[in-house]
Amino acid sequence: MGLVLAELTGAVLLDNHLFNDAVFRPYGADGLRPIPDEIHALAAQVRKLGLEAACLAPPDVSHIFTSYLTTRPSGPAAIQARRDLVAVRSAIYVPVWLECNLSELERRMTLPERLERAKMRDVAMLRATLSSADLLPPPPDALVLYTSAFQPAESARQIVEFAHRQAQADSPLT
Repeated sequence: MGLVLAELTGAVLLDNHLFNDAVFRPYGADGLRPIPDEIHALAAQVRKLGLEAACLAPPDVSHIFTSYLTTRPSGPAAIQARRDLVAVRSAIYVPVWLECNLSELERRMTLPERLERAKMRDVAMLRATLSSADLLPPPPDALVLYTSAFQPAESARQIVEFAHRQAQADSPLT
């Protein structure tokens, strides 16, 4: 989804794999074995640097952030970090929550692109991850998309339309 949206808009995709892969690949992550806490801590350092670089980006550069957000303290903190970044850049924040039913998520575990990007590919790990913490509920200003019902291109189109409406609503000329 993020790749399709980035291609459609020209925005820079800053997904969790951009940050994580810098340490997951040298560790040998294969999407099947668990990643130890020490490796996640290194990925957090890379993410922090990536967000700092995004703050320094020229005004004409737009960003797409993707994250798996739970009700653990890191979930709301990630949202606040994105809102803070947007405020520093005087940009528009367009929160989008993607939801998908479990059977579709399980089906996607076997897709070849998951292997290419070292994404989780084990159904048991998926179930354990989903049961370990509740998903962060969408904020009131978010677009909620049920991706089980749409192909990535259709979801991306809906996100772009929502972002344009947000931009018009935030414009001082409207």
